[in-house]
Amino acid sequence: MKKHILFTLFLFATISLWAQEFNDYFINKTLRIDYIFTGNSIHQDICLDELSALPTWAGRKHHLGELPLEGNGQIIVRDRYSKKVIYATSFSSLFQEWLETDEAKTTNRGFENSFLVPYPIHPIEVEVTLFSSKREKRATLTHVIDPSDILIHQKGITHVTPYKYLLQSGSSEQCIDVAILAEGYTKEEMSTFYEDAKIACESLFSHEPFKSTKDRFNIVAVASPSEDSGVSIPRLKEWKHTAFSSHFSTFYSDRYLTTQRVKDIHDALAGIPYEHIIILANTAEYGGGGIYNSYTLTTAHHPLFRPVVVHEFGHSFGGLADEYYYDNDVMTDTYPLNIEPWEPNITTRINFGQKWEDMMKKNTPIPTPPAKKAVYPVGLYEGGGYSAKGIYRPSEDCRMRTNSCPSFCPVCERAIRKMINFYTE
Repeated sequence: MKKHILFTLFLFATISLWAQEFNDYFINKTLRIDYIFTGNSIHQDICLDELSALPTWAGRKHHLGELPLEGNGQIIVRDRYSKKVIYATSFSSLFQEWLETDEAKTTNRGFENSFLVPYPIHPIEVEVTLFSSKREKRATLTHVIDPSDILIHQKGITHVTPYKYLLQSGSSEQCIDVAILAEGYTKEEMSTFYEDAKIACESLFSHEPFKSTKDRFNIVAVASPSEDSGVSIPRLKEWKHTAFSSHFSTFYSDRYLTTQRVKDIHDALAGIPYEHIIILANTAEYGGGGIYNSYTLTTAHHPLFRPVVVHEFGHSFGGLADEYYYDNDVMTDTYPLNIEPWEPNITTRINFGQKWEDMMKKNTPIPTPPAKKAVYPVGLYEGGGYSAKGIYRPSEDCRMRTNSCPSFCPVCERAIRKMINFYTE
C-alpha cells in the first residue's frame, strides 16, 4: 500500500511538472499550420499556406522539446524572444516520396501538408526542415507566428463532423487520440463505416503492444460523408467524388492508395480531439498507404483489411519501415547503403549499435539464415526497405513484412511501445 501511495504521489508530481512547463508557453488549443512543399528532384521549397486555431489540444504536454524519431522532416518551435525550443516533432511526406520518381526529374509539383502544434501564448519562431535520404537538408523555412494574428482561421467551433467514440479510455492529456475517418462512404452508408471502424479498432488492439496498452488510447470514428460511394481507381478509369479525393496508382503503383488533399482531412477533424489519423476507404480493391505522422489510408472491404490497416498504422504511428524487398533492388536509392536509416526496424549496419543489437543473442550469424529463425528470433536477416542486399531486418517475418505474419516482430513491438510511452509517460 505504501509503495502504491508513493507511486501515486510521484505520478502526480510529474504531471504537475509537465503542466507547469506546458502552461508557461501554451494554452489548451491547437495551432494548425498548413504548408505547401514544392519543387522537383533538384530544388525544393517550403511555402506557408494557412494558419488555423482549433478549440482544444490533444497532443502531448511533456517531452515537448524532444523528437520521437528523426523522420524525413522536422518542425522545431522556439519562443521568439528567448529562442528556447518549446516544441518539436518529426514527420515524413508524400512529397518526399515523389521526389524519388522519374516525374520529379522533369516537373515541378506542390503537395499539401498540415501539422499540429500547441497554441502559443507569445509569438513563436517555427523552423521546418526537409531531409534527403542521405540526411542532408533539402529545404528549410523559418517564420514567425503571432498568436494574436486576426487572420488565424478559427475552426471546429460552429461546424463539427458527426462522430462516435469506439474507445474512450481517458482524457486527451492521459491518452493518445486516434481518429478514424470515412472515405468514399455516402451519408446512407455511415452505418457500414462505423462497423468497418470497429473492425479496424479490433484489429489494432489484437496486436502487441497495442493490446496491453489499450487503456492509453481513445479511438473516435468520424463520419465524413462523400458524394460518391467507393474511391478512385485510375487503372480502371473510375474516378469518384469523395471526401478526400483519394486514389490508387499513386506514383503509378497500382496498390498505393493515398490522397494529396491533406487540408480536407484536417478540416473534417476540426473540433474533434485527434493526434493520429486512420482513413478507411470504402472499396474491396487491395491497397493502402501509411506516412509517418501524416495518415494511414487503407481499404476496408478487401479480405486482407485487418492485417493491412495494422501494417499501415505501423508506418504512420510507429515510424516503421517496410521490411519486404524486391529481388531486383528496384528502390535501393530510398535507403543509401552508407547511411543508417532513421526507422527503428531496418539497418544498413552503419550505426547498428543504436538499433536492436542489444536484443540479439551472442554469436548470432550475420546475415542470419532464414532456416535458423527459431534459434534466432531476433537477428540480422538480409533484405528489407525494398532492397534484397545491404539492408537488414530484425526477424525472418513480421507484420511489417507480410500480411500472413500474425504479429509484429520483437523489435517492431519494442519500437511501438517506446512511441506509446513517449506520448503518455
